[in-house]
Amino acid sequence: MEESTGSLGRHTTAVVCLIWGLAATAFAQSPGPASTVPELLPRAEFHLGANSLDLPAADERFSWDAYFGGAVDIADYVKGRASILADYHPVLGSELRPFDPNQAYYVLEASGSYRAGATEVAVVFHHVSRHLSDRPKPFAVAWNVLGARVLRHAEAGRTTLDLRAGGGAIVQHSFVDYQWTADTDVVVRRGLTPHVGFFAHGTAEVFGVDGSELRGSQTGARIEAGLRIDGRGAAVELFAGYERRIDADPIDRQPMHWGLAGFRLLSRGGGGR
Repeated sequence: MEESTGSLGRHTTAVVCLIWGLAATAFAQSPGPASTVPELLPRAEFHLGANSLDLPAADERFSWDAYFGGAVDIADYVKGRASILADYHPVLGSELRPFDPNQAYYVLEASGSYRAGATEVAVVFHHVSRHLSDRPKPFAVAWNVLGARVLRHAEAGRTTLDLRAGGGAIVQHSFVDYQWTADTDVVVRRGLTPHVGFFAHGTAEVFGVDGSELRGSQTGARIEAGLRIDGRGAAVELFAGYERRIDADPIDRQPMHWGLAGFRLLSRGGGGR
């Protein structure tokens, strides 16, 4: 009986992890709606979701991704905004139990921006740390980026386009061999009705390295497409896609690739996306 209760508790925990949201970058894809007067806390958005990882070869370390996080504009000073972001990204496998959260990423970010019409330019401080779950790791795996980001939003009828590009120097790192990074993000949406539409989303990132691990620059990418349903206070996206992830295991330093399918729930606080 105790074993059954423990198993139920573990499965319940796993299911809770699996419904935690997707992608911190989702909140940095388009310029925020500008205020006409200075405002405190004009926008807050949160996300939760999960997707399966369909590997070309069996690997018990990787079965599911889950995400939970949000972004808040602390202040809008008309010409720009000051924002913070936090994201938690566990990776689940099946090594020790059917749903085994074996590692996690923690992301923290602060930014300040300037608006120039439909374009927004931001200075960004970005922190990532990686951790193992139920496994020993006596050393840190983390890095800090100081960089810049450019965002632009465009509309044509029922179609919208959000572009983001950024890069920066890695000013501190532990265990990883990264020296600099650059990334880009593109989202295209096409409305079918006032509440239903299609979307396609692609991201790519490059990490320059210092040569200590006898490897060249590392490149990752993710593409997905699916259906978006908008409600008054939230939206849901159902999608499928493909990903190549840099250093998928925090210790092995090996890239991996997989197909994926999942869902994403998005709040629409403030101006929405």
